[in-house]
Amino acid sequence: MNATAPQDNQAEAPLEVFRQAVEQSALAISITDAKARILYANPAFQRVTGYKRDEVLGHNESLLSYRVTPKIVYETMWSQLLRQRAWNGLLVNKRKDGSRYLADLTITPVVDEQGQTSHYLGMHRDVTEVHRLERQVQNQKTLIESVVDAAQVAIVVLDENERVVLDNQEYKKLIGDLGREPARTVLDALRGSGLDLDPVRRSFAPRELTFARQGGEARWFACGGTWIEELDSSADAFYEPRRRQYLLLTIQDITPLKEQQEAIRVNGLSALLAEQERIGSLREALAGAVFQLEGPFNMIAAAVRMLERRGESGTDSLVEGLVQALRAGNEALEALRRCIPASAAEAPQAVDINAVLRDVLRLATPRLLADGVVVEWQPAEELPPVRGRLTQLAALFKQVVDNALDAIHEVRGQRRELKVSSALFSDRIEVRVEDSGPGVPESLRLKAFQPFFTTKGANGRHIGMGLTVAQDVVNAHGGFIDIEAAGDGLGQTGCRVRVQFPLGE
Repeated sequence: MNATAPQDNQAEAPLEVFRQAVEQSALAISITDAKARILYANPAFQRVTGYKRDEVLGHNESLLSYRVTPKIVYETMWSQLLRQRAWNGLLVNKRKDGSRYLADLTITPVVDEQGQTSHYLGMHRDVTEVHRLERQVQNQKTLIESVVDAAQVAIVVLDENERVVLDNQEYKKLIGDLGREPARTVLDALRGSGLDLDPVRRSFAPRELTFARQGGEARWFACGGTWIEELDSSADAFYEPRRRQYLLLTIQDITPLKEQQEAIRVNGLSALLAEQERIGSLREALAGAVFQLEGPFNMIAAAVRMLERRGESGTDSLVEGLVQALRAGNEALEALRRCIPASAAEAPQAVDINAVLRDVLRLATPRLLADGVVVEWQPAEELPPVRGRLTQLAALFKQVVDNALDAIHEVRGQRRELKVSSALFSDRIEVRVEDSGPGVPESLRLKAFQPFFTTKGANGRHIGMGLTVAQDVVNAHGGFIDIEAAGDGLGQTGCRVRVQFPLGE
């Protein structure tokens, strides 16, 4: 017996180690008989459930059950166990003090030599806090996604390869307007504007971009971005954290705002041009009055000089009277000249002629619709800016277009067409305004630019007033303006006004 004792001790050593491992395990471990009556519970079981060992021995494991666990869970569990298969799942258990906790439970059947289930080994841990954190993260994720989806701004997150990893509903709506992947379109436009998209910048302020959509209409967007970092969640990055870069891109549709601003700008331009026309009319009326009065006063001055040369007796009082009348008349003329409003000072700037023409046509829209005029607008694809005074140029083209509409208005029962075009040549920019009116005879085309000349009401031939002022504006910009027949483009009748501006050095 003494010879075999060391062998028995060696055989029993693993069993003792197993018992100590179970006793010291952080998992709550229990062993039940085949009817789920508790035969053993380790200290961790007592800590988790609050029951002492002698309070649970002999009792069914169901004393931990709580009613909120669905019946189907227990049915599924026993279905597995009766087939001698291990089961793992989550149960809502109740501690001795009545508090509830979420148990991650694994039950393994213990099969004897006859193949019958003799015992069940149960191991569970309290995962209430883990579940709470998971739900909190999920709730926050759902909340953030809901807020992002409800935002009236398109939001998209791109990875380092500029692939979309997250977007909202507003972003999806942009696909029909900006193409299959709006983010790529926006990023290309941002780079084209000179923006550096290096993540080191961390963020960039919103920039206004415009995109043409189907139908030729433009949409405006304010596009900004922020680079964000995410820690790699893979297992191999646990001890050596790796960071991933993502770009949070916001795309806000500001088209209504831009349209409102444009409407305010155009209305302001309309008011400014109307005021200039009013002042111009006043200046023209006063200048005309001065011009008309200068003739009689010049005749009086000539009569005075003639009487003085003759030196006839008895004419001194007449000469004196004429001199006084002439002096009073000149003073009146000088007073009228002082009443003529001065031209408003305007600093020269780079002017987009196409933009000026678009504004003038926009201002003329109500009249075009009222008169049923068909407009053909043919701008050059790209024009270099002209150095000039914006308001004067707008007034120039408005006068030309208004004259064309006056001419079209005189035509009854015929087509009503207006063609406005711009073209770029090697040495100049040329604008043409053509109308389908009665036209201007060649003999009157030069006279049309003379002060106070008008063909309005003269046998129906007219191009309106103000071409003298228009010519002054063109001359001030080093350009050229003339009138010619419209040609075959608008039929046998009609008028074409050509305005040319030389290209700068």
